[in-house]
Amino acid sequence: MIATPIILENDLVLLRPLESIHGQALWPIAQQVDLYRFGSTDVSSLEKLKIYIQNALQEASEGKSIPFIIYNKQTSEYVGSTRFGNIDHNNKTLHIGWTWISPEARGTGFNHQMKFLMLRHVFETMDFEKVEFRIDERNIVSRKAVEKLGATLEGILRKNITVKDGFRRSSCCYGILKEEWQNIKTERFSSFQ
Repeated sequence: MIATPIILENDLVLLRPLESIHGQALWPIAQQVDLYRFGSTDVSSLEKLKIYIQNALQEASEGKSIPFIIYNKQTSEYVGSTRFGNIDHNNKTLHIGWTWISPEARGTGFNHQMKFLMLRHVFETMDFEKVEFRIDERNIVSRKAVEKLGATLEGILRKNITVKDGFRRSSCCYGILKEEWQNIKTERFSSFQ
């Protein structure tokens, strides 16, 4: 049985399943994003971007992730990529992450709307119990963005990931529980409903 592709959208954001052909569309954005300082992801060349996409698609085929390409409906352009990852169907938990968007889309509320679509899908369609986010302890901008979503800091994994320059980062673990979703939805996302 083939799963129906997940498409999430509102008036601004369209999340479509990532495909191998999206490398060309994502390459101009990949050249503008700095994934090297805080993460282990490397999209610094077209070839590395294609490997990144193939790895995401391999995880998707194994049921471990659901990767998306991000489209801005108001500007009619692709602006990045994100995914549901570390999917644990038995425990009904997953991570939202691997998100990178163009500098032009940052600070505009675009990411907030995108995360609303993703959270709503996880809790209301997939019926999962928990969403987790893992962010480099030094990445204050991303940490504030996740806190703005209503996620709770649950702890810090010390020196658990080596980033591109060899630095061993510590990861802040944030979470949102299913029983928290309705209040968060009302308090943090009322304008999107």
